[in-house]
Amino acid sequence: MRKINITQILTFLVLFSIILGTTIFTTSFISKQIYLGDFKGIALIAMGVVIFYTIALFVFRGFLMVVPLNQGEIPKNGQQEFVYHVYLLFFLILFYPIMRSGIVPVPLMRVIYLALGAKLGNNTYSSGIILDPQFVEIGSNTLIGQYALIVPHALENDSLGHYPIRIGNNVTIGAHAVVLANCVIEDNALVATGAVVTKGTHIAAGEVWGGVPAKRIRGSAYA
Repeated sequence: MRKINITQILTFLVLFSIILGTTIFTTSFISKQIYLGDFKGIALIAMGVVIFYTIALFVFRGFLMVVPLNQGEIPKNGQQEFVYHVYLLFFLILFYPIMRSGIVPVPLMRVIYLALGAKLGNNTYSSGIILDPQFVEIGSNTLIGQYALIVPHALENDSLGHYPIRIGNNVTIGAHAVVLANCVIEDNALVATGAVVTKGTHIAAGEVWGGVPAKRIRGSAYA
């Protein structure tokens, strides 16, 4: 695991300060324009949280527009490592607590994943966790089961990189399953509960895979 240096921490803190300051100003301004009634305290907290995360998403995406995080291997001590560590701090401090909490309704999590850069087709939802959403593309009518993990990053000792995961239409990823970096899962496939789909696996259309590591249980109905 690579160490996050002070410059990367300070960069994140500057961005965090912008988010926090803008949130306080915006919440204060809005609260003066509307009557919040007897539950003013609760309403202010709820409004502040929504405003905070909305601004955080804009700042996060703006940061990545200025200095994009590319797919592939991340060289040591380069610009991409700097971008990655600031990106990682956003997730560790701001986004992972929301993604892992389980308290956010699944339809709202879809909106959050889209805002974080995931490409999700119509009627596709995740009850699991999509890490590094910008490197994940999922088709329509696909379900990611409870506590499943979609993991586009590969962290292997000192080696680090992001490799896209592509999942097709009408796919089911079972509860507690794990799909690792650089996997392709074609239309109508099924990954069984608790399966671990290893890095670089290609699951063809209609196939059923299960186990640790995942192997083909049943072939494609279209073969």
